[in-house]
Amino acid sequence: MTREPRVPRFLAALPAPVRWLAVPTALTCTVVVLLGSWGAPADPEVETPEPRGKAAEYCRTLAGTLPQELLGHARKDPSPASPYVAAWASSPRTVLRCGVPHPEGLVDEKQAEISPTINGVTWWPEPLGDGGYRFTATQRAAFVEVTVPGGATGNPLDAAAALSDLVRAAIP
Repeated sequence: MTREPRVPRFLAALPAPVRWLAVPTALTCTVVVLLGSWGAPADPEVETPEPRGKAAEYCRTLAGTLPQELLGHARKDPSPASPYVAAWASSPRTVLRCGVPHPEGLVDEKQAEISPTINGVTWWPEPLGDGGYRFTATQRAAFVEVTVPGGATGNPLDAAAALSDLVRAAIP
């Protein structure tokens, strides 16, 4: 005894060639959607700081001096472009933000005094959950933040060190 396949009503109303293509088309669309979503994870949105007055001037000066390559990674700024944000590499990427607010974790000036100082720039380190660090240049007229996710560089402090001379020259 053979069982006759049942065709759903919505498909039965369609011409035979369309019915034959319905399932393969649905499967193909599903595969395309799945493959499209398996790409590299998108970088989190980068919040653009809004410095005012002299801090904004200093940040624009710094932006004009930032390199197109940092520690072997090409510069790929987030969109929309801003003179207060620069990024290098694609994923994970090192991000510089100029004109950020005072770091929340830095509550005592004595903490800043024991922070690493590289070429005259004191960097307040904050560990990130991914093995990277966020370094904020303190004791400057505008705070500069360099976020280095885990795996972006061999040593997270290398990015801050590479940018120290530029920060010192642009921001008193």
